[in-house]
Amino acid sequence: MPRELIVMAFDYGTRRIGVAVGNTIAQAGQAIKTISESHENARFKAIEDLLKEWQPNQLVVGLPYHPDGAEHDMTAKAKRFGNQLHGRFQLPVEWVDERYTSAVLEGNEDMRDNLDAQSAALILEQYFLEKNWIDKDEC
Repeated sequence: MPRELIVMAFDYGTRRIGVAVGNTIAQAGQAIKTISESHENARFKAIEDLLKEWQPNQLVVGLPYHPDGAEHDMTAKAKRFGNQLHGRFQLPVEWVDERYTSAVLEGNEDMRDNLDAQSAALILEQYFLEKNWIDKDEC
């Protein structure tokens, strides 16, 4: 059997950070929390608490781009956030293009209250699709 890895994904924003978790067996993202603390230290404390609870092996951060693929201010901020996660928690971080995740969910009235965490779940599922988590040793 392929070994299970726990993956935690983040939809970074300057006011809110959506968080989702999943594993490489089920390859589905589950929205778990939207972090909305205003101070950076409080945000990272909330993330630390989630990392202790879920104990992920891998972190994923969504990278926002313009529709044409060009970077913008939030792209650099999301990269910085991912680098901070790696530096603080010593976990590997990968990035996923998140261009359309929020747009997919915005029209859904049921998701509006938890949009950031749901976006993180979509980012995580995109990561699983891109990685095609098949254990090559098992084939």
